[in-house]
Amino acid sequence: MIDQCLAGLFFRTKLFFLLLVTLFASGSYAQSLSGITNVPDTSFTTWSAYTSTLKSYPDIKIVPEFKSKAVKEQRGVTYCTIGERNLQLDVFSPARKSKEKQIAVVIIHGGGWRSGNRTQHYPMAQKLASLGYVCFTPEYRLSTEALYPAAVYDLKAALKWVYTNAAQYNVDTGKICVAGFSAGGELAAFLGTTVGNSKYDSSCNGQLTVPIHAVVDIDGTLSFVHPESSEGDDTKKPSAGTLWFGYAKSQNPELWKDASPLTHVGPKTSPFLFINSGVNRMHAGRDDFMKVLRQHNIHAIIQNFGASPHSFCLFEPWFEPTINFIDDFLKHIP
Repeated sequence: MIDQCLAGLFFRTKLFFLLLVTLFASGSYAQSLSGITNVPDTSFTTWSAYTSTLKSYPDIKIVPEFKSKAVKEQRGVTYCTIGERNLQLDVFSPARKSKEKQIAVVIIHGGGWRSGNRTQHYPMAQKLASLGYVCFTPEYRLSTEALYPAAVYDLKAALKWVYTNAAQYNVDTGKICVAGFSAGGELAAFLGTTVGNSKYDSSCNGQLTVPIHAVVDIDGTLSFVHPESSEGDDTKKPSAGTLWFGYAKSQNPELWKDASPLTHVGPKTSPFLFINSGVNRMHAGRDDFMKVLRQHNIHAIIQNFGASPHSFCLFEPWFEPTINFIDDFLKHIP
């Protein structure tokens, strides 16, 4: 009897290890949900970026919110409800009424798909609104709450909300643009390269394809798998990408590739403005991305702040030139 039990145990143990070997060999891994804590990650804020940057750039200044009678604000508007979760955005529009429909700019915050907050770009939204744009600052589910592609679903829902409510805010539905910084830049680029692709859409706000007039990518990576990319280093701790995807790059390289805007760029991609820092790894894949845009005669411009930190757009002396680059680009799109 004991011999039979031992034999059975040996067989089950052998079967278990064979299964592990098979899974490893086939590249099949269970998606990790360890990053979903449902606790907000506040590690990236304008203040934290300021204190970490100040040593190398002692003359930088945080850009405060603008108080202007020229800008009308509506904060905390729900654009999509998922279960009991209300996703919100804010609207910053010119106070002065215009007979002409206005260009809309949806501004997406950064923070490694895990941290950051839409309030960080209130100054940018306010400043652009003072120049005549209607700006929207949506929140989206971060990796503490939901894995990729939830953020993409949310932002596509935000675009549909803007399109559907365009008349209320005097928005030209043919001129809805997306802008984003860092992780937000990557997401803006992804939106601009996947217009009409139902694979990355959700049912929130209906079945609607929103044309994207232009993309402003502020130091956002174009590829997670490009040789220039440093994303995916898990030697010390799980990388931002690993936490967002639920897989290390080696475990599911196809997913990392699929989430890269460079994978989807093509003849229907929107015009692009790249505004980049002196940190080259933060715009990995940009040159190859530009090659594709040029092949299809798609309008694209690169503006570089050579000696600047990654978080340059949050601070002066770079904030005002950043606004000027965006304004000039959007006013001269062919």
